[in-house]
Order: sequence, then C-alpha cells, then structure tokens
Amino acid sequence: MKKAFLFAVVVGICMILSTTVTAQPIKVGAVINLTGPASSYGQYHAKGLQDYFRYVNEVKGGVAGRKVELTIVDHAYQVPEAIKLVKKFCEDKVDMLAVWDAGSGIAVKPILQQYKIPAINFSTYQALLNQPIEYMYIVFGSYIMESMAVLDYIKAIHKGKEPPRVGLLTYNNAFGKAIHAPCKEYAVKANVNIVSVEEFPSSTLDLGTELLRLKEKKAEYIFIQALPAAIVAALKAADRVGYNVPFFGTNTSTDPDFFKLGHGLIRDRLAISFGGALPVDNTPGIKLMQDLWKRYKTVDKFDTCYWLGVTVGAIMERSMERANQTYKKINAETINNAMEFFRNEDFGGLVPNVTYTKTNHEPSFSTRIVRVREDSSYAPLSNFFHPGKDKVQVLKESK
Repeated sequence: MKKAFLFAVVVGICMILSTTVTAQPIKVGAVINLTGPASSYGQYHAKGLQDYFRYVNEVKGGVAGRKVELTIVDHAYQVPEAIKLVKKFCEDKVDMLAVWDAGSGIAVKPILQQYKIPAINFSTYQALLNQPIEYMYIVFGSYIMESMAVLDYIKAIHKGKEPPRVGLLTYNNAFGKAIHAPCKEYAVKANVNIVSVEEFPSSTLDLGTELLRLKEKKAEYIFIQALPAAIVAALKAADRVGYNVPFFGTNTSTDPDFFKLGHGLIRDRLAISFGGALPVDNTPGIKLMQDLWKRYKTVDKFDTCYWLGVTVGAIMERSMERANQTYKKINAETINNAMEFFRNEDFGGLVPNVTYTKTNHEPSFSTRIVRVREDSSYAPLSNFFHPGKDKVQVLKESK
C-alpha cells in the first residue's frame, strides 16, 4: 500500500505539473518519510503539500505566472538516504526544499549552507535552530515552547494547594528527551513539581512498569513525548494498573492510525499542544483546507498531518511571492532573503502569524491546548497563548 501511494504521488505530481508553460517553473524538492517507521505521518504530510501546490498551479495560476514543480521523494526515515537525496536536489539547483525529521535536518544543514538553498523542516526539534541557523526553518514553535505550554496549562487547571505533580514519560532517544530539559528548567519558574522522568526504548510494547512507577510517585499529570503507537500503549497500561490521570502530548502525538489503534482507550484523557487551525475556528485557513479536500479528495476530513503539509506549502508559496515582490525574481537566494524578512505574516489562521529574522528561524511562540477525541476530532481547551508570558484562558470544552 505504501509503495502504491508513493507511486501515485509521483505519477500525480508529474501529471499535474507537466503543463507546458513559457516561464521556467519554480522547483521544489521534498524529502519525506513515505515507507519507513511512522510513515503515516509522512504520507499525509505529502498529501497536504501535494494538494496545496496543485491548488497553487491550477487555481492561482502558479506564483508570478510560474508553475511550481514539486518533486517528492522517500527517504524511509533513513538519515544517509536523506543526505543523498538532499544533495541530489541541491546539485539539480532546486529553488527550495522541505525536509522531514530532526536527524535528517541536522545532518543536511551543512549541505543546504554549502549550496545556499532554503529548507523548511516538518520537525520542530529545537536543535534545528542551533547555530549556524542559515537556510533551515521550522513551521511553528519548538518543543521548548510546547513543554512550557503544557506546564502552563496544567498549572492553570490544577485545583490543589500544592504544586501540580507531573511525570514525564518519553522515549529514551533525542525526540523523547526533547522535553526533558525545557520541562525541568521551566518547572522551577512555573512552580510545578516534576516528580519522575520515565524513559523507554521506542521498541517497547508494554509500558506497565513505567506507569506503575509514575503511579507510585503520585504523578497527577503525565506529559508524554512519544509516537502515537506508544501513547496508545501508555493509555492501555494506565487502564491495566488502575491509574486514571490526564495525559498531555506535543503536536506529534496523533496521526490517522492513532484513532484506529486507540479506539476505546482515548476517551477524554488526552490533550496536546497544537499551534494550528481547527475546524471549529471557521477561519480562512480552515476554509482553504476544506476546499482542498473537497476539490482533490485526497482526504475527507481534518487531520493534523495533512494540515502540516498544507501549512508548509503555504509558507513556501508566501516566500516565493515575497521574493518576487521584493527582488523581481524567484530563486533560492531571493526566497531565503525574503523569508528572513517575514514580519507577522498572516496565513488566515492556518498557523500563528510567522516572523523570521536573520538570527531566528523559529516563526512563532504561540500555541494552545486541545482535546483529542475518540472520533478523531479536536476541541480547544485554551486560547492561543505565549507560554511564560500570556495568561492561559481555560475554555469550557465544546460538546
């Protein structure tokens, strides 16, 4: 099925983007995980990115009269393969790239800087923003922001007189540990008690031992940083050991498979930090997504992974537009220069307004907490807020 999807993506893009035009196309490459571990994320990222640029070409006539030529390739979540594919795109002189994960993003930064080609990463791992930052961008606030947001929200809903007792449950890899230092550091300022940090290998299927330890430590809230299958395992283990506490996660907590695996387990006990649009917002960004899935029938309802693909495409298109407006030409150099002068760019509520500068490629520091529901819908539990700065408004959950 995954290979069939990949073939369909390639064939579809070729059919869509093969229209003969007099203007040279704007070349965009995307190195995405379509067949490796956690590929359900990547497949829906690709669908969103593909649909968005199809819309740009067919409905908007391209950018400044030039079609966008999108080429999506599969790196199967393998860093060496990503390095090879990114280098090939750079040698072919694409105008812009999308890359997929933290490990690959860090590994290819020197290549991007050598060839001077800007790239947006689907990951929001904070180490992607380490110096030198040139040519690597993320889509919204990093895991540092999300860690602070989760603790702020927990503090806002906590009823006890003592500081809330929070347990961290994470993979024992860089992705899992991405929330460790930010939580420990911010907990001191926010008056939150991190009572335990439980790590486990990504191959672990039974989290009963870890949940029992958290229960023994009397953690009142669990902040989990893991992929959806592991979150389902944690919910299952919590039931088995009789541990009824709320779980919180980051934006990577759900994908389309999560709701199938978690049926009967999700209930009302999972909330996540999510800095994007939701159908209940009824914003121009949501209306755009609804138009895309009605027009192209790639998906038939809201999905956070599809949303991210659309959002990456929208930021890419805006950078091309700004390059044309400012420099009267669209290429890797002008796109990168234009991106570093993004100031409060409005995407119709699709994502918090975007600002990039020469010294900071993190576009925003705003998110909200949302409920994840059994029926694969999401409900806002807070306003959008700047963690550590804004007051959290706890919203009554809509039915």
